Amino acid sequence: MKSVETSTKERIKILRGNEYFDNLPEIMLMEISAHMHLREYQRGDVLFWEDDPCDGLHIVEQGSAKIFRLSPQGRQYIVRILQEGDTFAEVPAFDGAVNPVNVEALENCSVWVIDGELLRGLIISHPQFAQKVLVNFGRMLRGMVHKISEMAFYQVTHR
Repeated sequence: MKSVETSTKERIKILRGNEYFDNLPEIMLMEISAHMHLREYQRGDVLFWEDDPCDGLHIVEQGSAKIFRLSPQGRQYIVRILQEGDTFAEVPAFDGAVNPVNVEALENCSVWVIDGELLRGLIISHPQFAQKVLVNFGRMLRGMVHKISEMAFYQVTHR
């Protein structure tokens, strides 16, 4: 993992293109941009492991990665493939707990990380941001329920 220097303009551009931040006032974007940084990973690098402390909300700028879990026998279950523009680690970023999954770079990738403590503070002080977080969490929960239903109700050949 390598940290990359970026400008405020680059950071604000990334925020404006993300569903959590796209319609926030400029003053909030400036505040958030001061608490984010860009990391570069090589193919095969692990961004974080399950039960590691969470650095914050992650946004894929370039490349791809996989979110996966490991069974006690060491089998890997891929939860999601991340592409450019995707966010991940929302749950631990917003609840302050540890990461519930593992993430590995599938190719060289650049990932923005926004400090979780700052985001938790924004939820308290800015109701419009809290509303966006709730809407996005609702969408993610519905997607997860759909995935679980597919696994429970369909045979492997039909999934």
